Amino acid sequence: MSKNCIVAQSGGPTAAINASLAGVVAAARDFGIYDKIYGAIHGIQGVLKKHFLDLSDKDDAFIQKLARTPAMYLGSCRFKLPDMKDDVSMYEEIFSIFEEMNIGAFFYIGGNDSMDTVAKLSAYAASIGNDIRIIGVPKTIDNDLIMTDHTPGFGSAAKYIASSIREIAYDTYIYDLESVNIIEIMGRDAGWLTAASVLARNEFSLAPHLIYLPEVAFDKEQFITDLKEMVKKYKNVIVAVSEGIRDKDGNYISATNAAADKFGHAQLSGAGKTLEYLVKEKLGIKVRSVEVNVLQRCAGHMASMTDLTESFLSGKHAVVLAKNGESAQMVSLHRLSNAPYTYELSNTPVSEVANQAKEVPVSWITPDHHDVTAEMIAYLKPLVAGEVPTDYADGIADYLDVSHLTKVYGK
Repeated sequence: MSKNCIVAQSGGPTAAINASLAGVVAAARDFGIYDKIYGAIHGIQGVLKKHFLDLSDKDDAFIQKLARTPAMYLGSCRFKLPDMKDDVSMYEEIFSIFEEMNIGAFFYIGGNDSMDTVAKLSAYAASIGNDIRIIGVPKTIDNDLIMTDHTPGFGSAAKYIASSIREIAYDTYIYDLESVNIIEIMGRDAGWLTAASVLARNEFSLAPHLIYLPEVAFDKEQFITDLKEMVKKYKNVIVAVSEGIRDKDGNYISATNAAADKFGHAQLSGAGKTLEYLVKEKLGIKVRSVEVNVLQRCAGHMASMTDLTESFLSGKHAVVLAKNGESAQMVSLHRLSNAPYTYELSNTPVSEVANQAKEVPVSWITPDHHDVTAEMIAYLKPLVAGEVPTDYADGIADYLDVSHLTKVYGK
C-alpha cells in the first residue's frame, strides 16, 4: 500500500515560504509516490491536534498562486518539543498519528527552531526503528541557518529593505536642513538583513550612510562621533541598525532586561527609538526612527524572483531526498559563483544545523564597524534579482484565500 505525506510550516513568515510549500506539493503530486498530501494547520501543533488540509488534488494554477502568496498558507506555530529524556509521550502521540494516517514522509518548512523539531523527530524515529522520512526545508528572513549559503525568504526581505530605504532617502532629501533617520531592522543575533540595506545605495545617494550590525560591539559615544561627521558631510543622514546591537559587554542597547520567548530568545524592540533619543539629546537636530518590524517579512508585492525560484526548488528537492530514502536531512544550497550567479541544491544532516546561528563574517564588516565590504555586496546582489508578477484585485495585491486559518478547529 502506498504511503501518504504531511507538510507543515513553522516559525516566522516570509514572502517565499509558500513557494517552498508549493514545491513540496508539486513534487509529491508529480512523482506519484504518495496517495495523499496533507498540510498540517499551525505546524507540529496541527499534527498533534489532527488539523489537516488535503492538498492532493491541487492543480498548477493553485500551485502557481500559492508560490506567490506571502506568509504561511498552512499557518504557523512557535512550539518547542520537549527533550525525549524528559517527556517521550508527545513523540509517542505524534508517531501514533503518523501510523494511523499511514505517513511515509514528514516535511517541515522553517528556520532554526523548526530544524530543532526535525532533528528531535528524526532522532525518535531512529530510536524506535521507524523508517518515516523526515526532511527539513529551510526558511528565514534572518539568513542565520548554517550549512547553507543563504536561506529562502532572506532575498525577498533584503529586496524590501533596500527598496524601502532608497524610498526613505528620497523622502529625506527634500528638506534643506540637517536631519537623521534611524531605520531599525530585524536581526537578533545576525545582521544579514541590516547589511542588505547597503543595496539601497546608487550613483547619487550613499544612504544608508551608517550601518550597524550585532556581530561587532556598538559604542554609543563612537556612534555620535560617526554621526556628527556624516551630518557635516551629507546634511541628511540615514542610519540602518539591527535590533540586536549590543555593547562591548554583550548587553542589548535597548532590551537588556527583555523577556524571553519559549526558545530562550530575548524579545527585542526599541533600538531605533533608543538611538533617536540619544541623537536628540547629543545633537539637538531633527531626528526620527522607523521600526520596519513585520513589514519586511511578507511584502509579496516586492518579492525576489531568485528567492521564490530557489524556495520552490528547495521544496521539490526535499521530496527528492525522501524519495531517495534520505531522512534527518535539511535541504541546503551551495553557491558556485557570484557572477554569473550559479548554485546547486544538496542536503545536510539536520543535527548539524539545529540550534546554531550563522553570523555575518566580521571580515565583511569594515574596520570602523559602521559599514559593510564589497564582499557583502557581491554576496547580496544575486539574491534580490528578478521581479515577481503580482495579481491585483481592485488595485490591491490579491493572494490566496487563507480563511481556513481563522477557523476554530474542534468546535
